[in-house]
Amino acid sequence: MRERPTENRPPAAGTRSAARRASRRLVGIDAARGLALVAIMCVHILPASYTATGRPTVTWILFPGDSPALFALLAGTGLALTSGGRRPFRGREMTAARAGIAVRALLLLVLGLLIGLLMPPEPPALNILIYFAAYFVLALPVLGLGPRALFLGAAVALVAGPLLLHFAGGSLPEFSSYNPTFGTLVSEPLAVLGQLLLTGTYPALPYLAYLLAGLAIGRLNLRRRDVQVRLVVVGAALAVTAKLVSRQLLYAGDVYTRLLFSDPDLTAAQLESVLIYGPDGRLPTTSPWWLVLATPDVNTPFSVAWSLGVSLAVVGTCLLLARRHSGWLLPVTAMGAMSLTLYTAHLVFLSFEVFYTAPMLWLVASLVLSVLFALAWQRAFGTGPLEGAMNAVVRPVRRAVAQGSSR
Repeated sequence: MRERPTENRPPAAGTRSAARRASRRLVGIDAARGLALVAIMCVHILPASYTATGRPTVTWILFPGDSPALFALLAGTGLALTSGGRRPFRGREMTAARAGIAVRALLLLVLGLLIGLLMPPEPPALNILIYFAAYFVLALPVLGLGPRALFLGAAVALVAGPLLLHFAGGSLPEFSSYNPTFGTLVSEPLAVLGQLLLTGTYPALPYLAYLLAGLAIGRLNLRRRDVQVRLVVVGAALAVTAKLVSRQLLYAGDVYTRLLFSDPDLTAAQLESVLIYGPDGRLPTTSPWWLVLATPDVNTPFSVAWSLGVSLAVVGTCLLLARRHSGWLLPVTAMGAMSLTLYTAHLVFLSFEVFYTAPMLWLVASLVLSVLFALAWQRAFGTGPLEGAMNAVVRPVRRAVAQGSSR
């Protein structure tokens, strides 16, 4: 789920590998990734509402929608760092970087489909790894762009992706499983493709806003304090603006009433549930006013803007904290450095469905074991097991492409 950071300097002549340009890790980026992992574990294990009152829990109020968005944004940042950082690779080095990313996409797709085989028909969690494969493929053509073009692309995707989902999503084939497997990929390829790009839980086209923004910030000097502060300020301003405008339109602009009467079968209680928890499936398309919602995971312009703003602010805050307090961040930093391994283990654990009886106990146990494993493995071996295995496959591909291109 991450790429190895590279030094922010011009590519050297010849056929030097990316490993020879490796720089010190950006601790704040690993910390942000670790926080995203913690948040998504909380959402998956803890209940969304209190049984007695039916009101949303603190976990649901704080984390849903934002943790996958943060993962996607950090994926873009990782892709930027592995393809040159502030100065994107050119020529054969960029070709080699693209080849390595394409191989990563294929490996993530295979891993995601394997996890789909473990999940029960009513899954306890929805797997984002197969969507990451789509994100990586869509990132290939834009890897050489600078931050301004990438930020502009993120702004376009923030609007265009949700509009495509709302107006064109209904015309795509229905998928049969939220967690596709090799079988569904073969039996319904168009439905799975539509799911990955537009109709699934973490669809690539709306999520391009996060990915491109992540690529853009990966082209900045993330070690500079002023850049880190701007990420916090701009992110917070974007999130607050999106939420306030959404609520203003929804209630003061009478959109609430328009939505309530857009479907004769929709009750006030059902609408309230959609506004808090999101729809049971795809967001209704009975009215374009549904695009005003900022509910988690509905992938409207306001929902995407909110989660993008939160993600930018979290990354900036983690980078700022890492300047003087990196030791205090060590538990989440260690988790973030091997997020692919821990996220995969988390999904495998969820597939056994043993956590329903004591969710808080299982969450605490999962977090403690994850931190202890990450610290011990990092001290003994460095790179996480799945990360290391993926690097072992990708590295020779990049080297072979770079050497082949130089002949």
